[in-house]
Amino acid sequence: MVVTGNDEKVINDLKAFLNSCFKIKDLGPLKYFRGIEVARSKTGITVCQRKYTLDILEEARLLGAKPAKVPMEPDLVLTDTGSAALKDPTRYRHLVGKLIYLTISRPEITYSVNTLSQFIQEPKLHHLKTVHRLLHYLKAAPGQGLLFPSDSPLHFIGYCDADWARCPITRRSVTGYCTFLGKSLVSWKSRKQTTVSRSSTEAEYRSMAAAAYELTWLRYLLKDLGVSHPGPAKLFCDNQAALHIAANPVYHERTKHIELDCYTI
Repeated sequence: MVVTGNDEKVINDLKAFLNSCFKIKDLGPLKYFRGIEVARSKTGITVCQRKYTLDILEEARLLGAKPAKVPMEPDLVLTDTGSAALKDPTRYRHLVGKLIYLTISRPEITYSVNTLSQFIQEPKLHHLKTVHRLLHYLKAAPGQGLLFPSDSPLHFIGYCDADWARCPITRRSVTGYCTFLGKSLVSWKSRKQTTVSRSSTEAEYRSMAAAAYELTWLRYLLKDLGVSHPGPAKLFCDNQAALHIAANPVYHERTKHIELDCYTI
């Protein structure tokens, strides 16, 4: 169990109450929890999964593998055809499952892991090779993680993007966004959209809607924690057409099929 707060007396009272209900052992300041390593310094808090990453590499027998510079080739498009099916898909599913947990502290592999997880039902040989390529990338910096600076201001900033018709099987677009609380990266996602977008503008707009939902939820979360956030959250998008639709209500008539996303943003 991890107990956190900004009042030492309240924390001690809670631990005393828990100890009166059932015997507990206080392990001191948080350093390691379920594969997540936490380190504190004057600059802030660092979170990584170094040991967990090395365990995955050892299990895959790739501790001595040559490091790769990127987790996946930028132009690589995975399909459900192209090579023979794996005789025993258990290994593939096991590795992908472990990699999903690794995205807690490695946001740069989120897109790759999300893509690989779509073929868990019937993985092929080239899917397993792509997993091994991702493990080669992890070998380059197993201790890579997240830094939460101690001097970070409390204002939300979101960045969103979409890859139009990325999936060659369903032609659904891929939404990607990340949100920062000041200088700290606090949430991120890469996910295939639920519907087919007929234009890149529509795909980008749905990505903006997803990021707007996330920012709204995070603001409610800060409110529940008693943290004041009076300023507006900023959302950045690089699609000019989507920005014009968000800013000008006149364009709403042209996008009735995504009207809900319009009013959300």
